[in-house]
Amino acid sequence: MVAGPQTHIRRIAISGYYGFQNSGDEAVLRSILLALAEQSKAHGLELQPVVLSADPAWTKAMYGVEAVHRMRPADVWGALCSCDGLISGGGSLLQDATGTKTIPYYTGIVKLAQLLGKPTFIYSQGIGPVNRRWMDPMIRHVMRRSAYVSVRDDQSAALLGRMGVPHDRIEVVPDPVMGLPLPLGAAAAGAPGGEATAAAAPGGAGTAQAGSEAMPVVGVSLRRWREDGADLARAADALIALTRRRQVRLRFLPFHTPDDVETSKQVMERLQGQLASGSIAELASPGDDPQQMLLEVSHCDILFGMRLHALIYAANQMVPMLGLSYDPKIDQFLKRIHLQPIGSTELLDAEAFADEAERMLENGDSWRRSHQDAISKLKQQAQQPAEQIIKLLLHPISR
Repeated sequence: MVAGPQTHIRRIAISGYYGFQNSGDEAVLRSILLALAEQSKAHGLELQPVVLSADPAWTKAMYGVEAVHRMRPADVWGALCSCDGLISGGGSLLQDATGTKTIPYYTGIVKLAQLLGKPTFIYSQGIGPVNRRWMDPMIRHVMRRSAYVSVRDDQSAALLGRMGVPHDRIEVVPDPVMGLPLPLGAAAAGAPGGEATAAAAPGGAGTAQAGSEAMPVVGVSLRRWREDGADLARAADALIALTRRRQVRLRFLPFHTPDDVETSKQVMERLQGQLASGSIAELASPGDDPQQMLLEVSHCDILFGMRLHALIYAANQMVPMLGLSYDPKIDQFLKRIHLQPIGSTELLDAEAFADEAERMLENGDSWRRSHQDAISKLKQQAQQPAEQIIKLLLHPISR
């Protein structure tokens, strides 16, 4: 693109959990890039993103943007020096549940940009849990010095407030993926493709049967959490209970490969020979593109999910959902659309699950009417961080 006389050019570095081919986090990046592109165009700006990625070649090929390795100091330094600002987010970057290195890494990137005199922008992050109080000053320091701070729920805002970040500096916005569109030319209807069926009702051949497309599609997004696998066993029992009520097509959606693929296969093995009513189970293979996974979700009649972004995808496409909580972020998202988890990794009643799933399958339109306003509001608000960041890049405010 050749800049015209009225076109402003800005380079922006983007730091997050990118390049690991985790569908949820890649959907966040795709959503941010699309929102920035839309807002840049609206404000007469040419934006040149530079993504800090674990796999720069893959990120560049997937999104068509410049990328550098997130763990190579010289590459990160060069990217920050050449950019006009840094976006940190989205996702659950500032938490210590995954270890003690996560918060120092992400706050360190933000601090380095600030030391270089670059404006920093916190983009719809989920903050916490933070169980080690000695990490609070790291977070407070970079937040108070950022030009813009947005978080994806009230609990994150409250946690930052307790750390000493002024409440009037924090904007609560939806997860960026609420604004992710379907791939160009795609329609949110029709039979999903690309499956490898691994379980069927007793007597089934283990392959998709004729007429299976007419069965209601239940999307299933599970992840490994408990070491003993009791949560996955309960999830399998719940799905079996549903098939005793009605014939369904259980479509497993792996959001984080290869981990979720393996988890899905283990649950499907448990279903083998246990499904009733001619139901089948199959494993989707949507590929790496997050919009293709969004298309997969759009084909579901309901979705049963542990992964946060599986539930966000379902909301994005107005697909009735049943959330299984393993982390407070699941409860917080469901609360924003006036829902509660159907269970947790500690407790899931199979018959109660089957009751609610059957009700949703029979009354999908009623569910959509009940939740349409809350979901539409989140989708509209999903553009707010990109709009604010573009305005601040064009008209910086001294802090």
